[in-house]
Amino acid sequence: MNRNLAAAFAAVMLAALFFQATARAQRAEIPAINADPYISALVIDAATGEPLFVRNATAQVYPASVLKLMGMYVILDLVEQGKLRMDDMVTASVEAYRMGGSQVYLDVGEKFSVEDLLYALMIQSANDAAVALAEHIAGSREGFVRMMNAKARELGMNQTTFHSVHGLPPAAGQQPDVTTARDMARLSQALLRFPDALRFTSTTERGFRNNTFQMQTHNSLLKRVPGCDGLKTGYYRLAGYSIAATAQRDGKRVIAVVMGSTTKQARDNAAAQLIEEGFRSLGR
Repeated sequence: MNRNLAAAFAAVMLAALFFQATARAQRAEIPAINADPYISALVIDAATGEPLFVRNATAQVYPASVLKLMGMYVILDLVEQGKLRMDDMVTASVEAYRMGGSQVYLDVGEKFSVEDLLYALMIQSANDAAVALAEHIAGSREGFVRMMNAKARELGMNQTTFHSVHGLPPAAGQQPDVTTARDMARLSQALLRFPDALRFTSTTERGFRNNTFQMQTHNSLLKRVPGCDGLKTGYYRLAGYSIAATAQRDGKRVIAVVMGSTTKQARDNAAAQLIEEGFRSLGR
């Protein structure tokens, strides 16, 4: 590496470290909610909602990016009503461009279809896609959050309150998104009524921006657990690792929710085991 390149690289690294330190300083102080192997878990029969395994299912947790399932629910519901089309074009704003965390690196003024951004939301867990979709549909992130909370009330998710469209840790002065394993299972079951839902959640990789960016799923259970075709993972440090997963075998489907694991491995192992236990229960 020549001297000029080394200097440029050092400048970029310093800027990144400064940004991270500033971001940490601007975050709200919230307690950690995670445990080994997890805070809470629930397995249900997707057809009936019958609980097949329950552990602390009403404990309050932070959903992190699992809440993007509600974003997709709102969008698919609008599509079903004819108020939104998959091929509608969404223009990325400055706010979308500025989003951090997992993203597809939207530039200001870039245009993508609702369908493309839904894939980005589910596969890449793209926070910038979440913001772009929210602003396109509701005019603002705040407006879309209101839509998310209204749908939560309709679905009986009475222990859930959303404050963001992406699930990132709250900034100073903001409140965290909160939910329970039971409410996330209820949302997952409701989401499965849309035929398109599993098309987005089961895709493990997909090209974006004319295949110049390759999106990769965060859900390793899609390749690990037979019949698994969704749904969504979530993580930030204080929330721990969470997942809402579903699998179908021999015409039967289960939904497993694991919230607040201290490690990704613990979350995935627990979810895989609980899916197996769910199918065993249905086979009795």
